[in-house]
Amino acid sequence: MPAFKYEPDIASFTEYLTFEKRYSRHTVIAYRKDLEQFFAYLETVYGTPPLNGITAFSVRSWLVSLMEDEMVAKTVKRKISTLKAFFKYHLKTGRIEATPMTTIISPRVNKRLPVYVEENDTQMLFRHVTFSEGWEGHTERLILQLLYGTGIRLSELINIKESQVDTGQNTLKVLGKGNKERIIPLSKELAGYIAGYIAQKRRQDTSFDHTYLLVTGKGKKLYPKYVYLAVKKYLSLVTTISKKSPHILRHTFATHLTNQGADLNAVKELLGHSSLAATQIYTHNNIEKLKEVYKKAHPGA
Repeated sequence: MPAFKYEPDIASFTEYLTFEKRYSRHTVIAYRKDLEQFFAYLETVYGTPPLNGITAFSVRSWLVSLMEDEMVAKTVKRKISTLKAFFKYHLKTGRIEATPMTTIISPRVNKRLPVYVEENDTQMLFRHVTFSEGWEGHTERLILQLLYGTGIRLSELINIKESQVDTGQNTLKVLGKGNKERIIPLSKELAGYIAGYIAQKRRQDTSFDHTYLLVTGKGKKLYPKYVYLAVKKYLSLVTTISKKSPHILRHTFATHLTNQGADLNAVKELLGHSSLAATQIYTHNNIEKLKEVYKKAHPGA
C-alpha cells in the first residue's frame, strides 16, 4: 500500500478518471494499482518526497527495478502511461509546477499479430458442429454467433439488454468503453436467432431474467467464466490455435472483414476503437498473407 501522504493525490486522480473521463471501474482499479506500486517503491527507496519534488531520476529508478524483475515491456509502458496521466492531471490542477515525465521514454513493444480463427473453421463451427441440447446449447450457440458476428467485447456481450436489440432493423446497440454507444448491424440470420432465443426465453420459465439478453440455465445473467468455457469448448472442435478466448473471436471478426476488403474506418467504428491506430494491426494479417502468396507464386521470390 502507498504511504498515506499520497493517498489524497491518488484519490483525486481516480475520481477524475471515474467521473470526468468516465473510465470503467476495471481501468480505474488498474491505474490505482500502478500508482500504489510506484509510491510504495518511492517510500522504500527515497522516503516520502513532496509530490512536487518527485524527479525523473526516481521514476527511472522504479522503471529499471521493474525491468530487472523481468516485467514485459508492454506492462512497463502501461505503467509509464499511468504516471504520465497522473502527473499531467496534477500539473493541470496546480498541485505541481512541472511533471517529471517529460524525459521518460517508453520501451519499444514488439507488436504481435492478432491470433484468429480461419474462415473455413468458423464455417465448420456454425454449419457442422452440433451444439448441446436444451437451453444451454441455445445460449452457447448465441454467445459464439454474437462474438463472431459483431466483434463485441466480453463485457459488452454479458451486459446486452433485450432492449438494445432491434430485430426489425437488424441492429444491436452496444455500450462500450467510456460508456460510448455504437450501433452494430446484425445479419438476418443472427437477428432471427436472437428473436427466437427471446421468444423461447419467454416460454422457458417465468422466473428467467428478461432484462439481459443472455442468461444461464437458471435464468440468471451470464458471467465471464461461463462465456470463456463455452468459447473454449466449441473452438476446440474446429481449430488448433492455442488461444481460445472470447477476444479471439473479436480478432477473427475484424480480420475476416479486412481480409474481405472492408474499409478500415468502418471496422474501427464496429469495434468501438477510439483511434484508427488500434485497428490498423489487422491489416498486418493481410500483409502476411500477401507475402505468403508472393513467395509461393513469384518466380523471383
